[in-house]
Amino acid sequence: MKTWKIITIFSVAAITAALLASSAFAAAMMGGGGYGGYGGMMGGGYGTGYGYNSPPYTTGTANAPASSTQYYQPVYPMMFGGGMMGRLGNGQGFGGMMSGYGYTAPYTNTGTPLTISNAVTIAQNYVSSIGNPDLVVKQVEEYSANFYVQVNEKSTGNGAFELLINKYTGSIYPEMGPNMMWNTKYGMMRGGILGGIFGTPTTTMTVTAAQATTDAQQYLTSYLPGTTTGDVTTFYGYYTIEVLNGGTTYGMLSVNGYTGQVWVHTWHGTFTQEQQVS
Repeated sequence: MKTWKIITIFSVAAITAALLASSAFAAAMMGGGGYGGYGGMMGGGYGTGYGYNSPPYTTGTANAPASSTQYYQPVYPMMFGGGMMGRLGNGQGFGGMMSGYGYTAPYTNTGTPLTISNAVTIAQNYVSSIGNPDLVVKQVEEYSANFYVQVNEKSTGNGAFELLINKYTGSIYPEMGPNMMWNTKYGMMRGGILGGIFGTPTTTMTVTAAQATTDAQQYLTSYLPGTTTGDVTTFYGYYTIEVLNGGTTYGMLSVNGYTGQVWVHTWHGTFTQEQQVS
């Protein structure tokens, strides 16, 4: 066989392998494993695009005086387990990794924690610093491990993205998991090699809110008996659903809007209280 033919064959094979690897990687990262699949990786990485390295702003809280400034800080630069489940269906049940609601803090803090009012101020100051007038803090929830912040779009009423606030330092950063990996408009996967997988970001997804609620309840019935679904918030690419126990907030999980996969938010700890902001 001539040399140029050998080179051509190997070149085609290499290109084909690269394309297959890229497709598999994209599917894994975006949670496209289908029924019983893993549903992707969860990163706590940097550069999610909605404020990293944005100008500092004044927090004005008890633990961060008005004269101080504070940057947006993505403080979880590592992998976290999050309870990713394949969708129940076709007799396959849930696949993937399951961490339950157990929580192991990545660090230990001492001192007086911030109040939920402090957290609201930090969240509002941060969202204002982004410079997008369409974004508004919808609510803040306090858990034993952190504060959870839901940011919405004023124009659509849709969820935009989710944030966490350290209860002792006041640092604010994007929530890991679905907010990073499934958010097709504001998440870290919205651009680059994985950008545009699902076309223009939309909240009209293959899996409806009603189906997502059904998938979530099937998961809860199987793994957390006695708990039920609560409020559903539609984000770009996924839904975040409140988990109730005896009618009170217990935690939350998210459902992929294209695959129906369930991702439990295992990093909050025990629910304390919430405050509606807008």
